[in-house]
Amino acid sequence: MSFTNESEKQRYYIDKCKEIIQNKEINLGRKMTACVVTFGCQMNFKDSEKLMGILCEIGYEASEDEHADLVLYNTCTVRENANLKIYGRLGYLSKIKEKNPDMIIGLCGCMMQESHVVVKIRKSYRFVDIIFGTHNVFLLAELLYNRLISGHKVEDIWDGTTEIVEALPSVRKYSFKSGVNIMYGCNNFCSYCIVPYVRGRERSRNPEDIIEEIRQLVSDGVVEVMLLGQNVNSYGKTLEHPLTFAQLLEKIEKIEGLERIRFMTSHPKDLSDELIEVMAKSKKICRQMHLPLQSGSSRLLKVMNRHYTKEQYLSLVEKLRKAIPDIGLTTDIIVGFPGETEEDFLETIDVVKKAGYDSAFTFIYSKRSGTPAAIMPNQVPEDVVKNRFDRLLNVVNKISKEKTILLEGSIQKVLVEEENRKIDGYVSGRLSNNSVVHFKAPLEYIGKIVNVCLKEAKGFYYMGEMVE
Repeated sequence: MSFTNESEKQRYYIDKCKEIIQNKEINLGRKMTACVVTFGCQMNFKDSEKLMGILCEIGYEASEDEHADLVLYNTCTVRENANLKIYGRLGYLSKIKEKNPDMIIGLCGCMMQESHVVVKIRKSYRFVDIIFGTHNVFLLAELLYNRLISGHKVEDIWDGTTEIVEALPSVRKYSFKSGVNIMYGCNNFCSYCIVPYVRGRERSRNPEDIIEEIRQLVSDGVVEVMLLGQNVNSYGKTLEHPLTFAQLLEKIEKIEGLERIRFMTSHPKDLSDELIEVMAKSKKICRQMHLPLQSGSSRLLKVMNRHYTKEQYLSLVEKLRKAIPDIGLTTDIIVGFPGETEEDFLETIDVVKKAGYDSAFTFIYSKRSGTPAAIMPNQVPEDVVKNRFDRLLNVVNKISKEKTILLEGSIQKVLVEEENRKIDGYVSGRLSNNSVVHFKAPLEYIGKIVNVCLKEAKGFYYMGEMVE
């Protein structure tokens, strides 16, 4: 059987799987169910939407219950404890499979790109039926078909790929907002990070495909998109006809019906003046920038292979604040990187104070096997790291509260995202700067952008009141 492209081939396997599942349902007298459990980043969540889309197209009914007929774990391996979590969950699944031998268990994602992990799965978790990685997510239907036909374990791990497969089904968590991959992989090789080794080299999607996907999403009711990439600022460099990320944003801005544009993650070394200018004049790009710092020490930044200094980073923050005064600035910070001294840590505190982050994701350094940092000398003692982490958190929280208070009493546009689970009659939504606000409103407002008066700042969120 010959196919003109990979999408056509996978459609063929979706149809073949559908026939098998329909016959199983007739024999069982019920619908077959599938559960996809996601660990890790926004990229993984987007992949999971595609995985569930394929399974639903095949005929499975989506479920959040891990007693389903098919359970697929989309794994993360950024930190060592992420792997331990998966092993623990597999132990739990083994008990379920003992009671339901026909259950299919699959593992995919970043963790499967590590050869020692796959060896461990083969040896200690033999009940796992399907194993694949990050580069061939689109092959799910084909791999599942092979498992259903043969009854044997199917394993397909790719070392890398240049392929980007378009037009596969997807099931979105929200009807009104969606992530959109604009690129895959990473070329940065930060010394603490495993991502380039498991996600592969950078490759950008064609702008026409991105624009078409967003148009389709908007026609389906989406008002906000989140453009996704490990380093969106380097978008376009691998294209046959290079296009900058700023130029892509200008094209997306023109899509009628789209109201909000977000993106992540930005690498400081590639944040251009052109991008800042486009953001400043845009009517749709949200007033938010996630700009990972990792450390305020220029010495450590060099060891981390980040390609910028403390001074260069602060200069970017100054440019952003000057061009977009109301921007919400967030960051990532690692505490306890190998060789970090008290002086290095104080440099980080200094940047936090000068940058004035709205919030920060703070992490204790986690040794990651396979990265240069894992074998570096002078690993920082645990008690020292814990002390520094607590001190950093105190500074971050204090500044965050001060920033939140600045908007207290103002009226802001809020995208209503979901029912508030803690307060009856309330919903929760986000401002353009990504701050969360809770307020009373009927559920039919979910997915709409409304005006809300921010009555009270609560440190990291607001209590508000909807106004006409």
